[in-house]
Amino acid sequence: MLGSTHGTFTSDLRARVVACGEQTAAAVHGVAAAEGDLDVSGRPLYANVPDLDRFFRPESVAVVGASDAEGRPNTGITRQLIAWAERVGARLHPVHPTRETVFGLPCVPSVGDLAEPVDLAVLLVGDPLPVIEQLAESKVKFAVAFASGFAETGERGAAAQQRLAAAVERSGLRLLGPNTNLNAFERFRDDLEGPAIALITQSGHQGRPVFTMQELGVRLSHWAPTGNEADLETADFISYFSERPEVGAIACYVEGLKDGRSFLLAADRAARRGVPVVAVKVGRTEAGSRMAASHTGKLTGADQVVDAAMRQFGVIRVDGLDQLQDTSALLARARRPVAEGVVVYSISGGTGAHFSDLATAAGLTLPALGEAKQAELHQWIPEYLNVANPVDNGGHPVGDWRGRKIIDAILADPSVGVLICPITGPFPPMSDKLAQDLVDAAEHSDKLVCVVWGSPVGTEAAYRETLLGSSRVATFRTFGNCIGAVKAYLDHHRFTTGYRSPFDEAPRTPSPSFRKAQALMRPGRQLSEHAAKQLLRAYGIRVPREQLVTSAAAAVRAAGLVGYPVVMKASGAHIAHKTELGLVKVGLTSASQVRDAYRELTDIAKYEDVDLEGVLVCQMVERGVEMVVGVTHDELFGPTVTVGLGGVLVEVLRDAAVRVPPFGEDQARAMLGELRGRALLDGVRGGPPVDVDALVEVVLRVQRMALELDGELSELDINPLMVLPRGQGAVALDALAVCR
Repeated sequence: MLGSTHGTFTSDLRARVVACGEQTAAAVHGVAAAEGDLDVSGRPLYANVPDLDRFFRPESVAVVGASDAEGRPNTGITRQLIAWAERVGARLHPVHPTRETVFGLPCVPSVGDLAEPVDLAVLLVGDPLPVIEQLAESKVKFAVAFASGFAETGERGAAAQQRLAAAVERSGLRLLGPNTNLNAFERFRDDLEGPAIALITQSGHQGRPVFTMQELGVRLSHWAPTGNEADLETADFISYFSERPEVGAIACYVEGLKDGRSFLLAADRAARRGVPVVAVKVGRTEAGSRMAASHTGKLTGADQVVDAAMRQFGVIRVDGLDQLQDTSALLARARRPVAEGVVVYSISGGTGAHFSDLATAAGLTLPALGEAKQAELHQWIPEYLNVANPVDNGGHPVGDWRGRKIIDAILADPSVGVLICPITGPFPPMSDKLAQDLVDAAEHSDKLVCVVWGSPVGTEAAYRETLLGSSRVATFRTFGNCIGAVKAYLDHHRFTTGYRSPFDEAPRTPSPSFRKAQALMRPGRQLSEHAAKQLLRAYGIRVPREQLVTSAAAAVRAAGLVGYPVVMKASGAHIAHKTELGLVKVGLTSASQVRDAYRELTDIAKYEDVDLEGVLVCQMVERGVEMVVGVTHDELFGPTVTVGLGGVLVEVLRDAAVRVPPFGEDQARAMLGELRGRALLDGVRGGPPVDVDALVEVVLRVQRMALELDGELSELDINPLMVLPRGQGAVALDALAVCR
């Protein structure tokens, strides 16, 4: 149980968050998490999972605006909904103020006139807002609004959507849409077995390629077309689908995220349960971002942050709809890998070499088979052919009994978890026999077997019947999609094995540093370097010995106390880029140099009209690697933490990695591993390795600051952070902090 002090803290912070318009999905719908389930910022730590059973499998459905008049758009929709209701066993009730029947079914003027409770109301009206209040009175659980003309159209439409969202919040029902479609009510094949793909799309047409995979034997269970997400959002459906036993993978087409934290909580829930989430997220480019905003009326966020956040919580991001198809299908159906080794098996040395190059470049592990295994394979493959990996059989063994022996022998190797066979073109009867052997071997193995069918025709029986008829073989049409899907498969299972949620480690109560830091904040202002360093000190981040002085004589005394050589810098609020203005003097070794530097700095400050609070006399720290660690505020995800190469390199190389708090030490170290200049930390050209542990500790302390001061700290930039040789720590030589 948390004490009363924390209760006051979280209440104050929640009020501030709501005032800033950063409500979580749970807060919007009045779902109050227990205090023990809140982080230090007063936000829920676990995803709210809406009970969508009655949405997808309602007992009663009301169609508001139902029609059977020929030529009317609502007529076709009504007809499709009637057929869908029959399939799911729901009672459908047409609702129209002037009709007595619709397609022979009794029609009532309003939902309130129905004799039974309604689980789902489908609104075929131009303005759903007036209907929402009627539905609330009848205690309808769910509604779908197809109407367009909301946030996707601009400011006026966005205002209309806000009014609709407010009405939904008051009503207690859950709304899908507006600007959605009939995809949720499609006909799903019920003759397919095995784990299914659940599909979430913000643009209905972009989900068609995944939906039509049913014709290739891939099972789909649900389709959630979220539209403008005035209420129900992508995160709600990820949370719900991750709980469904029939769902093997969740495939998403995302144009914009409504709430970054809700999305991460949902991704975390899926990761806890080992359910893969594969997503196309548009907005990588400025043009893509503009198009997404005009289509859905939602923020896309800084793409680097989106990408990092998805990786951090195990969401597999792909670029194309074809990749979404292939990757989600493989992840839904494949068993957990028993080993990470990949073997490439082909009838052509050229094909095997080409595929192996691409697979290795993508990060897959292609282990060399042991001498005993190679000797076994050479019982059936000529001695002059390579069987170490890739395995080249030369072609002829495929056509007889030897083909199956080779495949079984490869799959029996304990280092092999995946066998990939690229068949670049059909050559009956050999390709037919090879395909059948692969399918038969896969049925008797717990290892993944993949085939790349390279024929552009795609009508061959070996492909259409043998390969696609197997639920155990993963069949692809391109090298790239196969390699990407296999890498995602191995990465996903590695990520979820022993997965520890960052939210489990998130701080629940403010640290002792918080109160000290809060007293230093100046709302709406940039802190001086001196004040910014006091902020770092409050969180235990080391800074150089230094003194703030206001006279030349005091500067000389300070230099004696700090110890020569010294650095002198102008300090004041709103001073940035001091070096460019000549407000930094380095390597001063005598009292006369200090006096001269003080006069020069104050003269420059006066000339540049700088608000000077004094001059810092600082310890000079030279040996180490300059890094940058900072905090920025993302519109979607809130505070983000960045680490990268610092000093002048930060602007030249832009070599940085980002994470969204909370995260643990493993993610902090992973950030360093993403840097192109990571080798600098290990020592180059005879230089000593630096104190990586101290750097990681600074990143984690900055993260704590970002979480606790969320809503108060807009930006923090520690640059440079001098990381000293191993065992000597890290020192923040300069800092900039901007308050919100």
